[in-house]
Amino acid sequence: MATLLYNTRPSLSPSRALSAMLADMLREPQASNTQPTPAFVPSTDILETATGFELHLAMPGVKKAAVNIEFLDGELVVSGSRPNPADAVKEAAATATEEAPESGENTPSVVSPEAPAAPKFRRTETNYGTFSRSFRLPDTVNVKAIGAELTEGILRVTLPFDTEKVTKQHIEIR
Repeated sequence: MATLLYNTRPSLSPSRALSAMLADMLREPQASNTQPTPAFVPSTDILETATGFELHLAMPGVKKAAVNIEFLDGELVVSGSRPNPADAVKEAAATATEEAPESGENTPSVVSPEAPAAPKFRRTETNYGTFSRSFRLPDTVNVKAIGAELTEGILRVTLPFDTEKVTKQHIEIR
């Protein structure tokens, strides 16, 4: 069976064809989502090691305080929310342009030129809003030893093996 390749730009070298495709993509932006999605499901990798299971949940831009992890009746539930990145950029730009007086001295105020506008999102492909993900755990997991760590946008939940059974436990994030 033969493999067919389709090239819409046969006269261009591969690197120039890629540059032309990227230029076309950036020239015609898709409308970015301006309202938070009602809910989304974070992408998850599940690993089994010699000592237990590991869950790796992708949560870019999510703060530790915005994530809640609970165990209830054999099920691990990871929930929380991710703020709209466009709103975060606007808030950061507004905060940077506000000037607060540093002291009570009578000093002439400096009129600054107009602050640069916040960047405009050309395309938003990441989800934001609330999220929730549930995992049914086997009886071999030691619920009291479950640990969680959020670093570089990845929530790592460790689920060590054990035969102990617990019905409810709240897990703190380091």
